[in-house]
Amino acid sequence: MNKTFVCVALLLAVSLSACNQPAKTPPPANQGAATPAPGGGTATVDAQAIYKQNCISCHGANFEGGVGPNLTKVGGKYSKDQIATIVANGRGGMPSFKGRLSDADTSAISDWLAAKK
Repeated sequence: MNKTFVCVALLLAVSLSACNQPAKTPPPANQGAATPAPGGGTATVDAQAIYKQNCISCHGANFEGGVGPNLTKVGGKYSKDQIATIVANGRGGMPSFKGRLSDADTSAISDWLAAKK
């Protein structure tokens, strides 16, 4: 395991630990992943709203970092699955969002962040 990966993971974990506010499920919007909706059909999960409610205080409005690491090119370092694991389970100082975000929300934010390369 290289030192850069460990450092980035640790910084990501530390940054999210400061973001220890309960998450609110955002209203559906036109961004994010389509997920099953009650009664059939699909609802859209707004990854940008999830980021604003849960991540912006540590990672910044422009993904520039601060308390947490810079996420402007996080998709170039981690796959969607790796990002989802970090978001769900936390790492180092970063808290787990498993009980705060739904699986659909975690998937949407992971997809969205993985596209940032």
